[in-house]
Amino acid sequence: MPLARASWSVDLRDLPPMDVIFGQTSAMAAARERLEKIAATTVPVLLQGESGTGKDIFARLVHALGNRGSHSFVKVTCPAIPHTLIESELFGYEKGAFTGAYATKRGRVELAHMGTLFLDEVGGLDMSIQAKLLQVLQDGSFMRVGGQETRSVKTRLVCAANEDLRQQTEDGNFRLDFFYRINAVTIELPPLRDRAADIPKLIDYFLAVHSKAYRLEPKPLSQGITRMMQRYNWPGNIRQLENLIRGYVLMGDEESLAADLVPLAAKGIVPEIDLANPISLKEITKAATRGLEREIILKVLQANGWSRRKTAKWLNISYRSLLYKLQESEVNRVSARARKNGASSAEPD
Repeated sequence: MPLARASWSVDLRDLPPMDVIFGQTSAMAAARERLEKIAATTVPVLLQGESGTGKDIFARLVHALGNRGSHSFVKVTCPAIPHTLIESELFGYEKGAFTGAYATKRGRVELAHMGTLFLDEVGGLDMSIQAKLLQVLQDGSFMRVGGQETRSVKTRLVCAANEDLRQQTEDGNFRLDFFYRINAVTIELPPLRDRAADIPKLIDYFLAVHSKAYRLEPKPLSQGITRMMQRYNWPGNIRQLENLIRGYVLMGDEESLAADLVPLAAKGIVPEIDLANPISLKEITKAATRGLEREIILKVLQANGWSRRKTAKWLNISYRSLLYKLQESEVNRVSARARKNGASSAEPD
C-alpha cells in the first residue's frame, strides 16, 4: 500500500454540488471568488483552515477548474509519511540508491508533471524537504535520491495547513522563503461554527449520500435537532458533521444523535477551585455535576422551543423530575424569561 495517496483525475461530478460546498455565508462567498479568479492560473495556492473544513475538496476544485484538470492530481498527506521516507516518496529514487531500492521509482513530484501536487498539512514537512521543494517552485528542477541527473517538471503546487504557518516561521520551524512562495494566494476556509446557515443544506446532502450508500431511508431530522446542530460548536467541523449523519443513517435514532451533541456542547464546565484552603472532592464533583446538568437542560430547552414537556421526553426523564431540576438549578428563571420575551412560539406547557 503506498504511503502517499495519488488520484489521477478529478471529476466535478464526484464532488458535492457547488451550492453545498459554498453555502450562503459571506466568508464562503469570498473564498469562492478567490478560487474562481486563480483557478485558471498556475500560481501556488495555500488553503488555510481548521481540520475538517473542506480543504481537500477546495484543492480538487483548484485543479479541476483550471487548465490542468485533464492531468494528474497527486495528493500527499505530509504527516502520514515517516521523515526517513518523505524525500524518496516526493522525489523518487534511482536503482541502488539505498538498501531495498531494486528498481528506479518516480516520486510524487514527477508524477504530478503538468498537473497538480497537493501537499496536505504542509506544516509537517522537514525544513530540508522545504528547501528542495523551493527549488521546484523556482525553476522546476529536482534530483531523485541517489541520482546524478537534474530533472525538470511543470506542476502546480497547492498546500493546505490547519495551523498558523507564519507563527511556525517565527518559531524557526518553517522556512520563511518557502512560506512566501507557497502563499502567493491564500484562501481562508471558515470553521463550521461560523456557517450555521449552511448546516441544514449540508445535513440534507449527507443524508442523501449515506442513505444511498447504505440503502436505508431514515426519517428526516426534526427542526429541534437541526437547531441544536446549528448552535453546536463543531470542533471537528464538516468532517464531524458527516460522521454524525452517517451514524444517524445507520442507527435511525435521533435521541442518540442529540445525546452525542449535548455532552460535547457542555464540555469545559469546571467549577472555580480555591486552592488557598483544603478542598472537598465530593463537594467539587457535586458542583461540577450541577453545572453540567444545568447547561444540558438549558441547551435542550432552547432546542425544543422552551417546552418543558418536550425537554423531559428528550432527556428521558419524567416531567416532575425535570421541574425539580429546573427549580434546583434556577433554570426556571431563564426559561420563563425566554418565553416571556417571545423567544419561541412553542405551545405552553
